[in-house]
Amino acid sequence: MGRLIERHKATSHFGNLPGSGTIEHCSMHSDVLGVTKDFSVYLPAGYDEGDRHYPVVYIFHPAGGTHEIWIHSGQLPQIADDAIRSGMALPMIIVLPDAGGMGEYHLGAHLGFLSVPGWDYESYFFNELIPLIDSTFRTIVDKKHRAIVGASMGGEAAVAYAQKHPEMFRTCCSLSGILGHPEQSIMADSDKDYADSLVANNPSARVENGNSDEIEKWKSVRWYADCGDNDFFYQGNIEFFLAMKNRNIPIDFRMRSGVHGWYYWATGLAPVLQFISIGFTE
Repeated sequence: MGRLIERHKATSHFGNLPGSGTIEHCSMHSDVLGVTKDFSVYLPAGYDEGDRHYPVVYIFHPAGGTHEIWIHSGQLPQIADDAIRSGMALPMIIVLPDAGGMGEYHLGAHLGFLSVPGWDYESYFFNELIPLIDSTFRTIVDKKHRAIVGASMGGEAAVAYAQKHPEMFRTCCSLSGILGHPEQSIMADSDKDYADSLVANNPSARVENGNSDEIEKWKSVRWYADCGDNDFFYQGNIEFFLAMKNRNIPIDFRMRSGVHGWYYWATGLAPVLQFISIGFTE
């Protein structure tokens, strides 16, 4: 199991507002990957004042970012604070893992949450990161109180993780995920391992080819997908929605006016947190 190396609170311009959560930046050594991996954690207001345990959400970033991009570009701390203050969402711990690639713009080798030859990110996530989070922070350690979310590259990975491990997650949400046409990825021509991982984990194909046992297990997950009508992945999202409907797997599907980018994902985050919160209470 990986071990925690560093944990410190981030400076926030919003920390003085009533009901504001906090962000911690953390580093851990991964025995699986053989490197130090960073991640960030959002802790809801009041976390440090008591001994309450909280549900936990893992949120994956898109290609070209790191664990911090949801904080800066996605405005996650402010959106989570507002949703929790208003009662739209329950207080929760939010974990932001890092799957940025090496090199310029974080798009080089080792890009992505899906395993590639010589880089078993999925084993790191399930066998090291989740156990470390559950042992370090006051999470409620069961399926009902664990959710997974992602945008773009992270959206496909979130769905793929929940398909492979439905016993781990009550809710799975994708924002503009690569859900049906992995060949559309802008990385397909520049990183073969990454492109191959997208094709191998095509969520629509997995649903279409799923056996009866898999279908029943997938029905235990609450599924949510949201994609803009002018997003270049809209066809894949529709394909995924139809595949789920054809196999009688319930899914909440949204298509709003918008394109592939942070405005769409930020405006879609509060409804996602609300959808997740409902799952925590059912």
